[in-house]
Amino acid sequence: MTQKQIVIIGAGPCGLSAAIACQQAGLDPVIIEKENVVSAIYRYPTHQTFFSSSDNLEIGSVAFPTVERKPRRSEALAYYREVAVRYQLSIQTYERVTAVLKKQDGRFAVHTSKKSGENKAYDADFVIFATGYYDNPNKTDIPGEEQDHVFHYFHEAHPFFQEKVTIVGGKNSAVDAALELEKAGAEVTVLYRGEQLPDDVKPWIAPEFLSLARKGKINLVYDAHVTEIKKDVVSYITGGKAHEAPSDFVFLMTGYRPDHALLTASGVEIDETTGRPQFAPDSMETNVKNLFIAGVIAAGNDANEIFIENGRHHGPLIAEVIAGRAGGNL
Repeated sequence: MTQKQIVIIGAGPCGLSAAIACQQAGLDPVIIEKENVVSAIYRYPTHQTFFSSSDNLEIGSVAFPTVERKPRRSEALAYYREVAVRYQLSIQTYERVTAVLKKQDGRFAVHTSKKSGENKAYDADFVIFATGYYDNPNKTDIPGEEQDHVFHYFHEAHPFFQEKVTIVGGKNSAVDAALELEKAGAEVTVLYRGEQLPDDVKPWIAPEFLSLARKGKINLVYDAHVTEIKKDVVSYITGGKAHEAPSDFVFLMTGYRPDHALLTASGVEIDETTGRPQFAPDSMETNVKNLFIAGVIAAGNDANEIFIENGRHHGPLIAEVIAGRAGGNL
């Protein structure tokens, strides 16, 4: 078993920020990441522009220069790679954490599985969960959801040129995908169960989307309740009547959720209503001593509460607590 002072689970921006803060406090963190650094950002659509300005995405006091005020996905990927290199962070990539167990001596046994199939174990004084939520799409339980032509992520529009594409959802990711698909020449239908677009749809994309819908370039259906996804159609009910949307491909843009399996198995208590782990806001420590959380996982089911721009500040809070304990009694 490999001895480590601090194991950080997740190499997203908040995990990287926590590692930097710990390192600056004279501590010795290692990050374990099931894919590669900032893999959630890598999964964003290739054209993605961030809500936040670049200065609100900076970590480790490293400047984030961008062409426009709000950075693009490609710029963010390059920036966080550069931060990892500049701080020479210890990151174990393509290694999945399978269990975090509190031992009788108060330390943690962190079990992992590498891409090669090799199993490893770390003996750690402290553990920080910075696992995010974007890896876990909300499943709809609609019959046909698991078919190969049905997706929970939108990456790029080009493959859907002159194809019939149905999008289920009406929030930012759905609206954004619809605009890109229409631009690329797809025949787009958007099925949304609400009576109108949510107020929090980005104000710079909502007007264009609604204009295209009015002009018939996007088929927008409100109060649409999908009942089944077949090979070539999506069945839905609106106004009490059954309809079908011809569909070569389907995007279920129904949001994402945190995966609490590892946390609960570690003894962390989760509020059943909010999905929020039990933790102290001033230290980010959970009800399990020396086990901390950082980033959006602290928000529970409300992923709109914590972003990179505020989750990046969790690391310094955690590092201060750990440094105090590491200097005395653990």
